[in-house]
Amino acid sequence: MSKRLIELVPAGSSAGLTGDPDVAITGLAYDSREVRPGCLFFAFPGLHADGHDYVAKAVAAGAAAVVLERMPASPAPGVSYLRVPDARAAMSPIAAAFFDHPSRRLKVVGVTGTEGKSTTVWLIYRLLDLAGRKAGFFSTVEYRVADRVEANPKHQTTPEATTVHEHLARMAASGFEYAVVEASSHGLSPRTGRLADIAFDVGVMTNVRHEHLEFHGTWERYRDDKMRLFQGLDAADHRKAVLGAAAEVPSFGVVCADDPSAGRFAASTGKPVYRYSAADTGADLYAEDIRCDGQGASFVIREGAASYPARINLPGAFNVENALGAALVVSRLAGIPMAELAPLLPALEPVRGRMTRVDRGQGFEVLVDYAHTPSSFEAILPPLAERVSGRLICVFGSGGERDVQKRPAQGRVASRYCDVVVLADEDPRGEDPMALLEDIAAGCEGLERGVSLFLIPDRRAAIREAVALARPGDAVLLLGKGHEGTIDYASGSIPWNEIEEAGKALEEAGYSR
Repeated sequence: MSKRLIELVPAGSSAGLTGDPDVAITGLAYDSREVRPGCLFFAFPGLHADGHDYVAKAVAAGAAAVVLERMPASPAPGVSYLRVPDARAAMSPIAAAFFDHPSRRLKVVGVTGTEGKSTTVWLIYRLLDLAGRKAGFFSTVEYRVADRVEANPKHQTTPEATTVHEHLARMAASGFEYAVVEASSHGLSPRTGRLADIAFDVGVMTNVRHEHLEFHGTWERYRDDKMRLFQGLDAADHRKAVLGAAAEVPSFGVVCADDPSAGRFAASTGKPVYRYSAADTGADLYAEDIRCDGQGASFVIREGAASYPARINLPGAFNVENALGAALVVSRLAGIPMAELAPLLPALEPVRGRMTRVDRGQGFEVLVDYAHTPSSFEAILPPLAERVSGRLICVFGSGGERDVQKRPAQGRVASRYCDVVVLADEDPRGEDPMALLEDIAAGCEGLERGVSLFLIPDRRAAIREAVALARPGDAVLLLGKGHEGTIDYASGSIPWNEIEEAGKALEEAGYSR
């Protein structure tokens, strides 16, 4: 693929262009290590580094042009430069133009929320797939942009705009009709603009809890940045060329009626907004007679006067809500009656690292989950504490260089429902691991150190301690890492696989199938 630089320049930015406007651009990069000959390199300040410091390296690697905020003292001959007020903000419209605006060729669903985003994205994708519709997706955990589902190698929920548009372009080239996108608050924020040039047709809100105040500053700003997904529904052109035929795509919002912010999200768009609920009988789609067990839940779906028996093999009562939200989206967008979708629900598989069971024949449960906020603890711990006949033993930590206010709150929730808490590294990043765990321990009420509260930064050792403490009838819950493939420290990242580590700990303790 090749585009002339002038074709990619956002409106009003051409005055900042020096050099050849017709230079051929063959790729986009914001990391100088990924620059190839013909690339357009974006230089902008980041959290730990400033891209302007790597312009010379990018040029040496073959960059044909550079988007930047400050011109270098000695511009390289033969290289074009586009000076803009905000190079990161310019990356999204340029990436959209380079990949021929792929979201205009797909029916695009965006899913936002503090919890349940990855699962809801996966369930929407799987329902479309099970119903015979061609769909792709990308989330914190996995993505499918071509012929198979692949693991997401990075911790980013929403990748940078260059990757977002490349993913969508590959979906369109693969003949997909639908794209399901996990839309994080970071990705929706104007500070990153990662999703600014996506023509979303459907916006989904699962919930809004306490998270990421280190980035947004206030909870209200965090909520409002998420709400941009719904506001964008009014601005997008929903007449799209999908599978070669131009058509008007249904455009609407979907909110969980059980969340206090549902009304605010619904009021933020002029498009229709539909509600789902595990409790509110006034919702467009709701569940009755929910009966949870260790493997999932059985319930009745109510849609107006109609009712449908349903079953999901996804542990956790909260997954009833996620399944309802996914079914509502697919029904309204793809025009599939609920009577046809309900029988597909038992075939839905859990997301890797979300309430994943690890079984080596031990007499107690071991579950791996990604929950890492006080509200997600509130969602998963009470039903487990009620269901488990023995003790609940929980291993978790908290991310370094992130929202510090949530740490003691995590401890308070965990100590309320767990008999034993083992605090361990999650992603300390540049912080002192033990000091970070002490922040969490400050909220652990009623637990005795060395008896029911342990601070063991080495996560591998912490998991083994939890397994050693477990007795028949107990449940060991490993929270915070889920699907992630690394633990991040100041010195760098180390490889990590929570599910494998849990299995190894059980095997070392003498358990085997």
